[in-house]
Amino acid sequence: MRGKWWSALGVAVAGGIAAFAATTVTAAMAPACVGKDLIGTFAGVPGSAGAGSISYNLRLRNRSSRTCFVSGLAQLQLVGRTGKTLPTRVRPAHPGALTAVRVDVRPGGYTAATARFSPDVPGVGEGGYGPCEPKAYRVRVTVPPGGGVVVVPIVPATSVCEHGSMAFSVMVAGRNGPSHA
Repeated sequence: MRGKWWSALGVAVAGGIAAFAATTVTAAMAPACVGKDLIGTFAGVPGSAGAGSISYNLRLRNRSSRTCFVSGLAQLQLVGRTGKTLPTRVRPAHPGALTAVRVDVRPGGYTAATARFSPDVPGVGEGGYGPCEPKAYRVRVTVPPGGGVVVVPIVPATSVCEHGSMAFSVMVAGRNGPSHA
């Protein structure tokens, strides 16, 4: 009786290891996400305004039928109401710190990042009267590292002062990017 029990336990453990290995290999083999795999929004974070700046959350959902991954700092291009590109300068939120984490995004799953910027404090060379830059209504996101572009709405539309300067976090798993606290 004891031999059969040990034998069954061995089969169960071996099966568990095989399933884990298959899952790990499958995740490791997932291709990089590209623009056409994703849809999303760039939306203000409630309660984040203060000291002349605000945070916006870039949220991207995998709309494809396969798992893919993102890693690093997204490249952005702000776009005005009529489609004209606007000044955009993205810099890491924490220079010299972690710059890339691999985030596997399952079908229907999310990845997110957070931007912090000033919507109303002019920078050097921007007029002191009126808005510092035209309002941005959309943002073109080049997805790291797979490339391709996904265009997402900005909610609400906003000016990004200092010639479009934003401190941007790396992409992380989930619906919300990390805070800049």
